Amino acid sequence: MTAAAAAHASGQGNRPVLPQRAQDDTIQGPQTPNDAPNDAKPTVTVFDRLEVQGILGKEVRSDANENMGRIVDVIVDRRSGQVRAAIIDFGGFLGVGNRRVAVAWNALRFPPDPKDPKKIGYIGLDLNREQVQAAPEYKEDKPVVVLGASGGLESLPFP
Repeated sequence: MTAAAAAHASGQGNRPVLPQRAQDDTIQGPQTPNDAPNDAKPTVTVFDRLEVQGILGKEVRSDANENMGRIVDVIVDRRSGQVRAAIIDFGGFLGVGNRRVAVAWNALRFPPDPKDPKKIGYIGLDLNREQVQAAPEYKEDKPVVVLGASGGLESLPFP
């Protein structure tokens, strides 16, 4: 049985697998890439399926319960690895007239589904329709301008 399967089976499915004790009872800590053996195993974390959920394609709704579109992508800072923004496919009807807008990650909320509290029913947005309509369109080959939680605009670094 693998360490991840053992952790999951023992009810520790959401905890990282800890380093194992060596035969001389010392703990083997992290190794630098130069002294790592070829068969070094990565540390794994096992999440219970009820603790995590994908958000791509999820409906986004304003505080006024307006349908604001769906999340189609996520922007990650390449230096820190932190999620910076979500791309919302906003407006239009049946795919005509849609435009993509980048909104700050901290402008999103993830309320539980009233029918099933273990799931996210929709993604809440702390912005109104007018604020999102006024935001510049997101284009992959252009600098990213993110609509912040307060409605202000912020530019992200462009390579």
